[in-house]
Amino acid sequence: MKSIRVALAATAAGASLFALTACGTAVEAGAAAVVGDQRVSAQDLKTNVQEFEAALRKAQIDPGQLGVPISQFVLFRMTNQIRYQQIADKHGVTVSETEIDQALKQPGQQQSPEMNLLTKGVSPANPRPYLRAELGAAKVIEKWGGTQSQAAAAKWNEEYNAVKPVFSPRYGTFTPDQGFVDAGRFGTPAQPPQQQQPPQQQQQQ
Repeated sequence: MKSIRVALAATAAGASLFALTACGTAVEAGAAAVVGDQRVSAQDLKTNVQEFEAALRKAQIDPGQLGVPISQFVLFRMTNQIRYQQIADKHGVTVSETEIDQALKQPGQQQSPEMNLLTKGVSPANPRPYLRAELGAAKVIEKWGGTQSQAAAAKWNEEYNAVKPVFSPRYGTFTPDQGFVDAGRFGTPAQPPQQQQPPQQQQQQ
């Protein structure tokens, strides 16, 4: 099976649409992150991490290939999912169940739909909320002129960066330029941390 690291490098292509921004607001107790007015609880993160770990085991993928602790990989995906959904909601964009069903069959740039989801930090056992948010974000950009439009890219960056995630330091130190730069209290990477890029969106990057 193709290394998930190779797949991750592929999904990072075109990530310039997604500049990383964080602000210094304190995170409340029991939260792993806060995105706009939404909270990612430590329990929700734990559940998502367990689901993702199970999916990696089923796919016979070594978690060390992620290059960062699973908790950081999944937490970043969860905060991006919230950002995508908030932007879609703001602009009145909806995604049908049929569209999600179709997206579930798409491998993207990977060899299977399952690998496509895993490279984004999504368990194939529970992908629909993430795909709804991702497809909604793609529709917003298409509404503005599509991925080839510089104006659309600039507007997306403005909207995306206006929804600022704040990460609990318990899960590592996050910087705008490098992503997570240490393992935090809840995970030790198999190798030195690398810059973490947002996952590539279907039909968007």
